[in-house]
Amino acid sequence: MAANSSPLLRDASLSSSIPISCPSLPFLFSFRPQSLAFRNSSSSLCFASSSSSSPSSPSRIIRVSTAPVEHAPAPDFDFGEEIARLDAIRARLREAKSLNEKLRVLDADSRVRDIFSARRGGISKVLGFLEPAEVFLLKCLVAAGQGHVLGWELHSGGGGGHRVERSALKSAFVALAGLIEKGNLDGEWVDGDRIGDDGVGDIGLLKKLLKTLSEVEQFHDCIGGIIGYQIMALQLLSPPKVDRKTLNGSSHLCKSWKSEVVEIHVPTGLHLLDNIEYASQAALWGIEGLPELGEIYPLGGAGDRLDLVDTDTGECLPAAMLPYCGRSLLEGLIRDLQAREFLHFKIYGKQCITPVAIMTSSVKNNHQHITALLERLEWFGRGRQNFQLFEQPLVPVVAAENGQWLTSSPFIPVCKPGGHGAIWKLANDKGIFNWFYSHGRKGATVRQVSNVVAATDLTLLALAGLGLRHKKKLGFASCQRNLGATEGINVLLEKQNLDGQRAYGITCIEYTEFEKYGIRDMPISLRSLQAEFPANTNILYVDLCAAEKVGSSQDASCLPGMVLNLKKPISYVDHLGIQRSAYGGRLECTMQSIADNFLNTYNSRCREGIENELDTFIVYNERKRVTSSAKRKRKQTEKSLHQAPDGSLLDVMRNAYDLLSYCHIKIPKVEDNNKYLHSEPPFLIFLHPGLGPLWEITRQKFFGGSISKGSELQIEVAEFLWRDVQLEGSLIIVAENIMGSIRMSQNGEPTLQYGNRCGRCKLQNVKVQNKGIDWTSSNNVYWKHDVQRLECLKIILHGNAEFEATDVVLQGSHVFEVPSGYRMCISSDTTGNIVKLEHIREDLMDNGSWFWKYKIKGTHIYLEMIEL
Repeated sequence: MAANSSPLLRDASLSSSIPISCPSLPFLFSFRPQSLAFRNSSSSLCFASSSSSSPSSPSRIIRVSTAPVEHAPAPDFDFGEEIARLDAIRARLREAKSLNEKLRVLDADSRVRDIFSARRGGISKVLGFLEPAEVFLLKCLVAAGQGHVLGWELHSGGGGGHRVERSALKSAFVALAGLIEKGNLDGEWVDGDRIGDDGVGDIGLLKKLLKTLSEVEQFHDCIGGIIGYQIMALQLLSPPKVDRKTLNGSSHLCKSWKSEVVEIHVPTGLHLLDNIEYASQAALWGIEGLPELGEIYPLGGAGDRLDLVDTDTGECLPAAMLPYCGRSLLEGLIRDLQAREFLHFKIYGKQCITPVAIMTSSVKNNHQHITALLERLEWFGRGRQNFQLFEQPLVPVVAAENGQWLTSSPFIPVCKPGGHGAIWKLANDKGIFNWFYSHGRKGATVRQVSNVVAATDLTLLALAGLGLRHKKKLGFASCQRNLGATEGINVLLEKQNLDGQRAYGITCIEYTEFEKYGIRDMPISLRSLQAEFPANTNILYVDLCAAEKVGSSQDASCLPGMVLNLKKPISYVDHLGIQRSAYGGRLECTMQSIADNFLNTYNSRCREGIENELDTFIVYNERKRVTSSAKRKRKQTEKSLHQAPDGSLLDVMRNAYDLLSYCHIKIPKVEDNNKYLHSEPPFLIFLHPGLGPLWEITRQKFFGGSISKGSELQIEVAEFLWRDVQLEGSLIIVAENIMGSIRMSQNGEPTLQYGNRCGRCKLQNVKVQNKGIDWTSSNNVYWKHDVQRLECLKIILHGNAEFEATDVVLQGSHVFEVPSGYRMCISSDTTGNIVKLEHIREDLMDNGSWFWKYKIKGTHIYLEMIEL
């Protein structure tokens, strides 16, 4: 694409001032001529703060250690020696041609030889019971220095040195050999399922360990399996070896280092509020391109910060099951997707069902819970064939001091999901890309389940539209970043390669890596560069072929952005049921770091318009329309609602205010979060995304009236009209067929047919007055939409039922329930309100007595009401 071929990305010199602003924001993004430059070395990392417009400006070079001081390595543990030992083993294993050769390589290691060469104590009997591939996994475990995982008496949260492991391991094998003699291969024992007083469990524990080891070995085969996993963990744990004294006071970068010079700049891109016409065009491209798009949800995370528990069973639940605004978070994702499909149907008259790939995990029975939810909801009327679930492997947690795997009991290492970056390799391994291709898909949008506002208005559609239209490989949706938030940043990376070429690309830096890159998460000044970097929100557009190429690579690039986060202690339960906490982490890769594989190279330094030419791009919107997460349980004593469901609810209400106040509806404004730390929100408004999802569509369905403070409005119907409605209290409108009706497909599956037999509702010149929500009730949980009501007006539309109210006042509690095939009309005369219930004509059963017709004019969508 030519540099100036479109306003996708505004031309900018990397050293010029590029403001992108939103009038409704309290301050502006101001992209000033600043950058961070640093030199990336295998032994250390240096950075220099500089101005790209003033090459001669003084710079300071500081060595940055990525190992937190409070988690310093054990003084008697030599990281370098251990990494060298393991690297030699990995190299020999890669040269081995067969499994037997690999076993001989491992048998040559002293640790393996000490433990597995003994012919007494039942060890040979156990090894004879196992398959050769299983023996290989156990020997890899021991060779990696993790023999304590097989022991009992060594359990102390991190294990110990291999010299004191022998007796414990041999005791464990003696016990296992005894179990083998008593039992059978299925683990059903004649004398019970446990023996001895040493606590060694049944053979099922060993099988479970072997399953974990097999997953680690297979998934990390690109870096050397179990051995490679441990090498990478130790490399990230090991401290830099460059003497600080050789760096302090230097005014230039050390030329003797074989390294790459890297600079990071604030990225420029399309701001959806600054260029309305082009943003609308981008959204139209997204709607038009929906048949070429898939949807990807990384749902494998543990969601520990939510502390979500099933109130009936006491079982821990994954984040996807959080009951938010009346439904699970996963249901919210599908509602948003179906709203976009409904919009495509209304414009083009064609049914479009988007294939959805969901990455799950075994943590907290994540996979089983998500599968059960989808089955219970009959796959949302989308058909089982339009979903693919693939399970993310768990990886072991290593102690910060020496890289030992934490264990909760013998044979059970503490494991966690290995980050959402596993999604690309796993998608390749599980055939997800080919599955998308079989559905005719070229690109996909990616969003996380905890972000409840990602599909607000233009954001997702414009992002996907730009990616498809301009054949980009990766796109980010971004916004202003809140200082101190546990979220990364998007940057424009400029790198000088060793061959002299320059590489450019939009990418991201995780918040856990800020120290490594010399970024302090605080405003250094009013014109601070750190305050200007936009937030990485993990809302992505990805080209499927480009992502598959990365996921199928046979090296570490298929596991992008690998980090070891040691900033928070790991909580786990030991073999005695005692809750423990230790500083440690697991290898995590980040899905958005796939961008590092899409850098564009040039022979010389580029300036003006470079971002137009890149394979990566970025779009901006107001923060509350891009990201607001429900990812942690709020404590009552906290003075922040950030990333808590309570705080995200307020952003949902702010968006409702922005949407409806534009329609000349008087509505209370939502103030700063601090006002609502211990009080209720000013109102509750929940609008089904099928009303839009673009706001320019929704705003044509609403005009005039008012919503008073303390009111509640819930609209679960897409074919809707609001004209001069005054609401004081609670109004709930629920349609059974919101965007269409369920029919049985040829293969016997219930399938949603868009536009067919929808429920409909018109309110014109209506005044609703009732006592509404009991705001004094201590049982109210507003973010769940679980509230106590004193009075309410509720309209229930079954099937294709229709409801109309004109020129009436509806006071007190009422429930108007309209059966399928009927229209209820409420009007008034001198005697009061008149309610009429009449049959819908047979020829109007499918399309209704009225409907909205969508028309595209230029870059906008206009609605026309068709009455039959």
